[in-house]
Amino acid sequence: MRFRVISQACSRAIGALAPALIICATAIALQAKEAEWTDLLPAGDLTKHWTTKGNWSIDGDGVVSLTPREGEKGWARFDAYLWLAGDYQDFEIEFDYQVQKGGNSGFYFHVGDQASPVAKGIEVQIYDSGSKPADAKLTDHDSGGVIPGIPPQKNNAKPAGQWNTFHITVKGRSLTIRLNGEVVNEVDLDHPRLKDRPATGSIGFQDHALPLKLRKIRIRQL
Repeated sequence: MRFRVISQACSRAIGALAPALIICATAIALQAKEAEWTDLLPAGDLTKHWTTKGNWSIDGDGVVSLTPREGEKGWARFDAYLWLAGDYQDFEIEFDYQVQKGGNSGFYFHVGDQASPVAKGIEVQIYDSGSKPADAKLTDHDSGGVIPGIPPQKNNAKPAGQWNTFHITVKGRSLTIRLNGEVVNEVDLDHPRLKDRPATGSIGFQDHALPLKLRKIRIRQL
């Protein structure tokens, strides 16, 4: 009789706890899913996650190189950009980049139309800012600047030929840009220059007809 009473009490206790356990398990699963990073260059493969008509390639060390073809000029060849499959709204992305002297490129996100990323997206500038004098005025075209119209708060770029690391977080209406471990820009996406841009969309790297190297690209959705 005593065993039956204890058993019934245990059953009631477990029954009472079950909803809480389910909630906890669900929360843990969601947190784990949120924390998953996706390697965007798995096993040195550029074709699994990316599309482009530009002259992008990847070597055995996982380094992506943009080598402009003869006669290619400017940034308006939008199908030559390196486009990531799918749309992203809230996300974190990390990548290394390397530019040559005078190098220029950009990281695009929330692009609503790949045929018009400059007008229908937001750009985080990639530039040879590390070669500028320490006291030079910064513009939205310096590394970590946001186009249109928002310069970085500091110049933390390394000189041309060295690797730089971007860590970019987009969550809600907030954009945080870290360059080489330091926050260089914090931007409200409701800024007058940005508020009418799409809130979700494609991610891509600009082909500015100038050499560029990328590596260690990974992303996670938030």
